[in-house]
Amino acid sequence: MHWPSTLMPLISLSVLVRSSPSPGLPTVINTWGGDFTVATDAAFAALKIPKMSALDAVEVGCIACERNRCDGTVGYGGSPDENCETTLDAMIMDGTTMKSGAVAALRRIRNPIAVARHVLEHTTHTLLVGDFATEFAVQNGFKVENLTTKESANICNEWKRGNCQPNYRVHVSPNPSSSCGPYSPSSGHFGAYNTRQASHDTLSVIVLHLDGSMAAGTTTNGASHKIPGRVGDGPITGSGSYVDGDVGGCGATGDGDIMMRFLPCYQAVENLRRGMTPTEAAEDVVQRMLKRHANLLSGIVVINNKGEFGAAASGWTFTYSYRGGDMKSTQVVTVQPLNNKANQEL
Repeated sequence: MHWPSTLMPLISLSVLVRSSPSPGLPTVINTWGGDFTVATDAAFAALKIPKMSALDAVEVGCIACERNRCDGTVGYGGSPDENCETTLDAMIMDGTTMKSGAVAALRRIRNPIAVARHVLEHTTHTLLVGDFATEFAVQNGFKVENLTTKESANICNEWKRGNCQPNYRVHVSPNPSSSCGPYSPSSGHFGAYNTRQASHDTLSVIVLHLDGSMAAGTTTNGASHKIPGRVGDGPITGSGSYVDGDVGGCGATGDGDIMMRFLPCYQAVENLRRGMTPTEAAEDVVQRMLKRHANLLSGIVVINNKGEFGAAASGWTFTYSYRGGDMKSTQVVTVQPLNNKANQEL
């Protein structure tokens, strides 16, 4: 058959972006390898227990990383803010009901994904924040604890001794590029818009159950040295993760303040709905963001409701983990950045 020349680039592209076949059901896939495989294994083991749902498995996987403090970027004792406090963000979503529950800037509670599950199942809301999220957690039986560790306190103190570098302040005085606060608004062009987020390794998990149901969730302690009260992409439905059991799911990690403006996981799942493969869906999302932010650090992993999966990244070498079917162990996949400017590796 002779193909019109206008279609040839599309045909060639489809060869390059072929997705990985399903390993069989059930399947767990999540952002990052290394420490984060504890989440993959925990979620997969949960799926082998009778009556465990996709939501249960997502929660179990996220809790495993929260307890292990994966890479210092999930759970208590990591990513202290300007006041040296660790606050936590999490979101969990049901791909059957399309309902999600989330908490952001959660203080003094160790398992944010479990609190997010309570928001999903015991309220008609989607997102609770700050001290009010803590109050809700206490009402639901969670224990108040100090989330600061000696390690996180030392990280914050070192940051202060280094004149609070890096930070996320702009157009303030004194000059945030060389000084700590307190700051006040200034007409001067102090500060750097190109300051990269000091930590990025959000855990996002997507589960495809043996019965075909799907769920997704995200948990993180956010950006190190963030301004107190900052909330990134993790607990935002459609940004940190998203799932529609009729189509598939997505998990994301990276520069959250930028990525949340694009709702990358919502877009990726809609790309699946339009007929893209998981790899095509992920690459399209990353390219959309790169058009506006050429130096973006991002990682996107996508799985459809058949269990086929793919990923894309920018600005760094990204990894993700998966386990499914009769696999005896979790596999870690390395993804090279689309913009070929990877100067940061896991």
